[in-house]
Amino acid sequence: MLDVGDDAPEFELPNQRGDSVRRSDFDGQRLVVYFYPRANTDGCTTEACEFDDAKPAFADLDAHIVGISDDPVDDLESFAGEYDLSFDLLSDEYGEVATLYESYGEKQLFGNTFDGVFRNTYVVGPEGRIEEVYEGVSPEGHAEAVLEDLE
Repeated sequence: MLDVGDDAPEFELPNQRGDSVRRSDFDGQRLVVYFYPRANTDGCTTEACEFDDAKPAFADLDAHIVGISDDPVDDLESFAGEYDLSFDLLSDEYGEVATLYESYGEKQLFGNTFDGVFRNTYVVGPEGRIEEVYEGVSPEGHAEAVLEDLE
């Protein structure tokens, strides 16, 4: 995991609309970067909806939210539309950005081994440094926990 005080790796990824989003687009503001395994699964839906519900409270703290998974843009577009998500979901299809954030690697599910995204979250401060690190989080209540730490 990256540590508090580390420089947050720069990235540029397409969002659910295919628009390019960079980490540096948020310089001077806080950015919550949360990694999630798969759009439209129970845990990921819970986490995304809770972040979306809390978005006004994050905005009051000058903090923005982006979710990153290895889903293709089309899947993210469908996911965002189905749940009316109002923040950027970013497509990291090959796990390159997740790897930079130490949030991608070998996983096991039902006896199968595969590469995938780990459920980790980073808060990037206005100067582009990591301010908070959350590893292997539980989706339910996570957005509220991050918000409480920012307050």
